[in-house]
Amino acid sequence: MRGGAQLSVTDLRRSTRHPVNLPVIGEHRARGDIMLQFANISTTGFMANGCGDLGRGERVTVRLPVIGRIEAFLVWTDGDRAGFQFERIIRLDDFNKLIRAIQPGPRPRSQG
Repeated sequence: MRGGAQLSVTDLRRSTRHPVNLPVIGEHRARGDIMLQFANISTTGFMANGCGDLGRGERVTVRLPVIGRIEAFLVWTDGDRAGFQFERIIRLDDFNKLIRAIQPGPRPRSQG
């Protein structure tokens, strides 16, 4: 018998990432609210800093603009950084709206 997990889900870490600097409160079942600092986000997950005390497989629920509440599980850690995969893939049109909501462009000047 072969060892290791036999996953039927394709590797989603190749999704295009959008760099962000976004503080987000995550809800952890055992620890309550935890502060996460998103460094990048994609339609399939995010990388956050400040996660040194979390372990692989742990789950957090985050609330994002446009998307609402979505659960994510920790896939990898590297020191203080961690990669999370969302419970579901975010639709591309909703993802684009999310990016515009968290990083709005410059506002047009008023004519006056």
